[in-house]
Formats: sequence, C-alpha cells, structure tokens
Amino acid sequence: MSPNAILLDESCQLKRGVISPHLVPDVACVDPLLTCSVPPATTAATGLDALTHCIEAYANRHAHPMIDLFALEGIRLISGNLLAAIADGNDQIARANLALGSLYGGLCLGPVNTAAVHALAYPLGSEFHIAHGISNAVLLPHVLRFNLSAAPERYAAIAEALGVSPSTPLAITAERGVEQLVKLMAQCPIPLRISDFGVPKEALPRLAKSAMTVTRLLKNNPRILTEADALHIYNAAW
Repeated sequence: MSPNAILLDESCQLKRGVISPHLVPDVACVDPLLTCSVPPATTAATGLDALTHCIEAYANRHAHPMIDLFALEGIRLISGNLLAAIADGNDQIARANLALGSLYGGLCLGPVNTAAVHALAYPLGSEFHIAHGISNAVLLPHVLRFNLSAAPERYAAIAEALGVSPSTPLAITAERGVEQLVKLMAQCPIPLRISDFGVPKEALPRLAKSAMTVTRLLKNNPRILTEADALHIYNAAW
C-alpha cells in the first residue's frame, strides 16, 4: 500500500529508503486467511510494527486530516485484536481486523510516513539484524515518552484509540496511553529489551550516531531529537 522500498546499504550497515510513486501497486489483495499460519511471535512483531505505522503517522509533524482517520482506526483494530490473534491464529475475526488495520497503516506511509521510532529502529536491524517489527516494539514506548510533551492532544487521541478512558488534563490521558501500550506489549511473546538480543551497551553511542542520519523520518517527529536524546532512548530501551 506504500511507495516505499527499504534496502540494506552494506557499505555503512544502514537501511536506506527508495521512495517512488512507481512502487505503488495498482491493486493490493489482502486475504486474512493467508495469515492464519503465521506463528504467535511473528504475529506479535508484525502487528506491533503495523501499530507503530499508525501511531507515528497520527503523531507527526506532517499529519493530514484524511490520514488521521486511517491511523486512528488502524490503532483501534490492531490493539483490539492482536492478543486474540496471538492466542488463536485461526481466529478469523481477529485476523481480518489485523489485516485491515495493517492495510490502513500502509496507506499512512505514502502521504505522511513514520518518524523517530522507525529512524532509531533502522540501525538495530541493519547492524544486529533484529527483526524490523521487534526493533520498533522495543523502542516504541521510550520514543513516545520522549514525544508526549510536544503533542499531548495527539497522544491523548491515540490513548483513547488504545482503549484508555479520557481524563483531564490531556497529558494524563496521553501518559496512560503509553502505559496501556506497555501492558499490551508485555502480553506479546517477544523480548522487549535491546539487551535481550546480545547488543552490547558500548554499541549504543554508535547506534545513536547512525540513527541521526535517517533525516527522512526524523523530520516527521513531533519533537526535535538530538543525538544525545537518541542515546538516552537507546539506554532506556537497553
């Protein structure tokens, strides 16, 4: 559903994006039944990746009102059905809702795209070959906490889409959204710390430096992120 192709530049061990309208398909056929055999851990990783697409497209410097509709509905569909699909891969309702939510996330990528979570995830995948969905998952709550102050109203809307009851001030709802996300991820059968993948702590400054080159995505982030900020986030996720 997107105009993006991501390749590994082996000369610098960093993922690069090739973006072109020629990469957008004329037709995309999404059949949820083809996902029923996907193992629980892969369901979790890919589901959290699609959820990150929606969250980052909504809380984004270049957010668009039409894309907001896809993003929020994608958050509702994915967060509300991920655990059911993990528990029972043949749950066709859960699989259909996840597939639709993922499709909405794909629609978000062309007009708006993702932000700092993906930018920081790229070096983890490039150098340490951590699966893309998991790279996003381990960083997601830490980047969101960093971003909350820059767009509390946006993150409050995300929190409500995740199932949090609204409250005042908006910042409290936004914070509860991150807590809700952490609870959801804790029930997924995947590791949630960078250190669980054998990444040495001394590699974190190198990862932070590498992440700062992904300006294509960092420019979308609600809050300006420095190399020191990136290192702080990596340390928190480690």
